[in-house]
Amino acid sequence: MTEASPSFLRRASTPARVAFTALTTAALAAAAPAWGWEPAKPVEFVVPAGTGGGADQMARLIQGIIVKHKLMKESMVVINKSGGAGAEGFLDIKGSKGNPHKIVITLSNLFTTPMATGVPFHWKDMTPVSMMALDQFVLWVNAQSPYKTASEYVAAVKAAGASKFKMGGTGSKQEDQIITVGLEKATGTKFIYVPFKGGGEVAVQLVGNHINSTVNNPIEAVAQWRSGALRPLCVFDTDRMPYSAKVTETQSWADIPTCKESGVSTDYVMLRGIFMAPGVTPEQQAYYVDLMKKVRETPDWKDYMEKGAFNTTSLTGAEFQKWLEGAEATHKALMTEAGFIVAN
Repeated sequence: MTEASPSFLRRASTPARVAFTALTTAALAAAAPAWGWEPAKPVEFVVPAGTGGGADQMARLIQGIIVKHKLMKESMVVINKSGGAGAEGFLDIKGSKGNPHKIVITLSNLFTTPMATGVPFHWKDMTPVSMMALDQFVLWVNAQSPYKTASEYVAAVKAAGASKFKMGGTGSKQEDQIITVGLEKATGTKFIYVPFKGGGEVAVQLVGNHINSTVNNPIEAVAQWRSGALRPLCVFDTDRMPYSAKVTETQSWADIPTCKESGVSTDYVMLRGIFMAPGVTPEQQAYYVDLMKKVRETPDWKDYMEKGAFNTTSLTGAEFQKWLEGAEATHKALMTEAGFIVAN
């Protein structure tokens, strides 16, 4: 990070985007290797976030793909454990040492929650499986508002004076509030940050004009955008999203400018990853690595990636480990600058 560019999480690396292949159900089944281990009972899929948000939606999509394409013999049950900004879910996984019948989907709260709360948890207390994608963030306003660009909105916030405009987000001292602080530092503005339990609730609050803006993920607000209730102003990434299919009658994801293009030099992308409990065997870890690879190869996943405007970067093994280490260091710097690190 430099003084001239208060960037809020650039990628630690720029691996090539994943090329998706539309495989048939039969082909997926035929490609299955003979594993030395596979689940012997239902697998618990923990979501350390509330219902309706991006993590919950992705977990339930993965569950649905596994069922549809018969990728597992046993069932997978999604369970939300959102208490303590996700700490409930992470501590559950940490305390399930050696249990291969439990996995968790992670956001960047993997890093922010222990830093902001002091909860005795670290991402190395779990076993990394796979980065499924990186999630974007978009600055949204109500479509009835007069603001057509990010620069117009920022100018209005400045003109109104400190703490007149409300920014809604998911949780406190988490990704959404970190981005809000970055936006404030980049533009000299000041928002009243209003936390909610999940991205779905955040979008509903903006539609109802109970808040002035949000920094919601694309998938969490796409329905309201498509219906004409919300308006995207800019995406918090270094490049525009590549998806050119029209979402509304006039706009695609690719039509949304980056915040930098709009004069707001702030960017941030969020992890969507899968982990297991500590102490599992390499064979058990390999099973889930392969399972998630099969999920990403389905046309269902490709369609979801496009509709949700995800960055499709995917990593496993040493590359994923390296990315996690870099992301942890970056978040520590961001949290320190924002004053969100809990005193030990």
